[in-house]
Amino acid sequence: MPPWAGAGGVLESPSIEFGEDSDSVLVEHLLASVSEHQRRKNSEQVKNRMRARAMNGYWVFPAMAGYKFEKVPGHGKLLVRDEPIASILQEALEGYASGRFSCFSEVKAFLDATPAWPKPPGGQVHTQSLEYIFPRVIYAGYIDLPDWGVSLVKGKHAPLISFATWQKIIERIEGNSHAPARADLHEDFPLRGFVTCGCCGNKLTAAWSKGRSKLYAYYVCQTRGCAEKGKSIRKETMESAFGALLRRLRPAPELFKVATDMLRNLWDARLTQAEQGTAHVAREIAAIEAKTGQLVERLVATESPALISAYEAQIVKLEEQKTALIDREVSAGRPPISFETVSRTALTFLANPWKLWTSGSFQHQRAVLKLAFTAPLPYDRNTGYRTADLSLPFRLLQDLRDGNLRMVGGTGIEPVTPTV
Repeated sequence: MPPWAGAGGVLESPSIEFGEDSDSVLVEHLLASVSEHQRRKNSEQVKNRMRARAMNGYWVFPAMAGYKFEKVPGHGKLLVRDEPIASILQEALEGYASGRFSCFSEVKAFLDATPAWPKPPGGQVHTQSLEYIFPRVIYAGYIDLPDWGVSLVKGKHAPLISFATWQKIIERIEGNSHAPARADLHEDFPLRGFVTCGCCGNKLTAAWSKGRSKLYAYYVCQTRGCAEKGKSIRKETMESAFGALLRRLRPAPELFKVATDMLRNLWDARLTQAEQGTAHVAREIAAIEAKTGQLVERLVATESPALISAYEAQIVKLEEQKTALIDREVSAGRPPISFETVSRTALTFLANPWKLWTSGSFQHQRAVLKLAFTAPLPYDRNTGYRTADLSLPFRLLQDLRDGNLRMVGGTGIEPVTPTV
């Protein structure tokens, strides 16, 4: 007797009549089996339709961050950019690929400081969500579902980043570049962790010190055995000297014009080189297709599971290389935007890095430190900052200003050969 019968329950259905005899139980089991078959068949059909649509380049799951679904004539539901989230995520992805953000913790700080980025109930972005989002090739404009046999299909949606940028992101993730950020970085002390002690070479720390009537901010060396250990440097003194250092990096207007013309000439030269490289990329694609065809022939001919697995892995790797080359081939011609549009932000920073430093953004201040200098700044408590290791653009501008340039002599670079 079933449990519900002992409790006084009665089974009723508008389509069948339940009974306890063997025939009624048989009919009940048959109907249950047929219904289960229908559910499984419907699941298979839905999955096959989703797989077919994915193979045609359409995303068939809930929209990822930065995208939303819209009905587009000829496509049905299609992923489109969800602004302003798409632009914010694009900046984060490109910043991580280029090294602007050295780890996911810095990306998190960037998104936390961006009001338009949606936050969870706690009010802060979780790094786990970034670890899920950043490796997704969908942001490069491709659909990749290995469990369904869909491998790097060109999507119908517009990408947020290039395939090459996505590859750089994967390389950085696999290289364990998501190490935790320094816990002692704070907006009150933008130079902490970057300025070193002029005596021992270790990085200075910083803290607030309580006086009689108010708090005072200091940078200080805490290295054991250092002659400057525990000797404080006022925050205003160090950061004022740093501001003077940044202002000295600003080139004269006529010098900046020369540098801009040099960058424009370099831009034009690179465009010409890229156009010439299109044919070379096409030859590489043809070579990869030929090699893939050979591997497919070997795959069909072999029965060894180990060889089949090895051939499939090589084919997938070649397909990724081919996809990257196709992406390069598409972008090898002249870009749809001008030199002025591309270089506006960079030239603005080169023209006056002090302006970005005083923008009030802690992220901008950290970016200035990374972009303007190649090594930490040594600071002596008595003499101030020592010679800074400038990044290449500022070093070249300084050389132009100081005249530290020499032309190659008339005899050339090679040693003079005596005449016969």
